[in-house]
Amino acid sequence: QGQLVESGGGLVQAGGSLRLSCATPGGTFSNYVLGWFRQPPGNGREFITAISASGTNTAVADSVKGRFTISRDNAKNTLYLHMNSLKSEDPDIYYCAADRATHSAEYVTSRHRDYDYWGQGTLVTVSS
Repeated sequence: QGQLVESGGGLVQAGGSLRLSCATPGGTFSNYVLGWFRQPPGNGREFITAISASGTNTAVADSVKGRFTISRDNAKNTLYLHMNSLKSEDPDIYYCAADRATHSAEYVTSRHRDYDYWGQGTLVTVSS
């Protein structure tokens, strides 16, 4: 039913790397736009990056450009976020999300309200 599950969070030192995964057990999101958001304390969810259904078009926030990379494997119904050069000031809770609306295969969106399904979040703790 579009339920998403994140994994891969944990403890990492500043400057280190992690890979987060997002899957939809028992379902498929091959035709969905997929995105990653993070939650600064006391604020709404912040867009990080998104990828089109085709996997060939992406959008990325300036705050993580050059550090974070999004990818997807539609055959495995899995979304990835590769995070490099992590900073202690990076927010610590990360969410994956899916937009189920009908779009072209190359469409991407950074708008929180466009996403319909959300994971429960995974914690990333960056030590200094």
